[in-house]
Amino acid sequence: MRWLVPTVLFLCGVVYGLKDLGAPNWSCDASVMAKSKKVPTNAHSVRFADIKVIGALGDSLTAANGAGAPPGDPLAVILQYRGLAFQIGGDKSLDEHITVANVLRKFNPNLVGASKGIGSENVWEVAHLNMGVPGAESKDIIGQARALVSTMHSHSEINVKEDWKLVNIFIGANDICVYCEDPFFNSTAPHGKRTFENNIITAVKILQDNSPRTIVSLTGMFNMRMLRKIDKKKYFCEGLHTFECDCESNQKFTDDDIQGVCFGYMDGEKDIQNTGVFDNKDDFTFVVQPFFNGILDPPYSSPGVVDMTFFAPDCFHFSAYGHGNIGMHLWNTIVQPVGFKQTSVNLSDPSVGLHCPSTSCPFFPTTKNSKNCAEHFTLSELD
Repeated sequence: MRWLVPTVLFLCGVVYGLKDLGAPNWSCDASVMAKSKKVPTNAHSVRFADIKVIGALGDSLTAANGAGAPPGDPLAVILQYRGLAFQIGGDKSLDEHITVANVLRKFNPNLVGASKGIGSENVWEVAHLNMGVPGAESKDIIGQARALVSTMHSHSEINVKEDWKLVNIFIGANDICVYCEDPFFNSTAPHGKRTFENNIITAVKILQDNSPRTIVSLTGMFNMRMLRKIDKKKYFCEGLHTFECDCESNQKFTDDDIQGVCFGYMDGEKDIQNTGVFDNKDDFTFVVQPFFNGILDPPYSSPGVVDMTFFAPDCFHFSAYGHGNIGMHLWNTIVQPVGFKQTSVNLSDPSVGLHCPSTSCPFFPTTKNSKNCAEHFTLSELD
């Protein structure tokens, strides 16, 4: 992890002949595909077609390190295949590769911000609004939030004041990778739950203060204990993870230790949402997508056999297929109401399909419209 520098789905080879996951000809009822009759001013009344800009903060899983790497080439994992990233990648069409950005382009073909190609976060032509940096810890998304705001202001195709924006965050793995180095295992340690939570709050507050009309969607932390199941009897993977993630290979940091810290991070993320700290402005909100929280096992190709096509050659970062699979589950969680979101999915089953927004409440699900949609209901351009 750390670096020195229901619809019919389609399994296909689109990047260097690699396995991938797309959703050919996916669409939804016209009533949920339509934008609002008037541009909404409230974050709890935003239809998916109202979203004009997409951004992302995170680490190498957001930068999509190794996603397009040929099998057996761990050196290629250093490459950042941003165009394949599950939250924001835009290299291929949705028919070929599932990402949240590719799904949103079905609602708004003019979506701005999707990353394309291979390269670092400081190259606009590649990253666009994908600010993810390999090796980033939760403290680092604070700087990424500032960079995102600055980048949006510097590009005329983005109207920061008027455009509705979706910012995706996925962070925490690198905090776990160094957690065992902390002198005290507690919530206020440099990588403890409270510090992790405060880092996210600080980053999101920068967005709230400088990016009106924004929905922040945080992909919940995953249980890194499963990494040890991937490594089992795979000495090549174990060796790579010793370099990439010290604590994952540190046997003094037990399975229960690593799981306990991950659960603490998950609780911290939910606390941010449930306290409503970011529901104090009409034009901004924060939602957690917790589908990773209850997953204890890696994807399997057959009982007890880990599906290594899900992963890049380092056995940790996601492959193109892995990003497509995670993109599918993330989208399906996004469209579920808060309080009823899935907290576990079957990563071994790619046939789940992409779900559609609710026809009865066709807005981006938030803490408020999930409780009372009628209070936030507005007309679409079809009404």
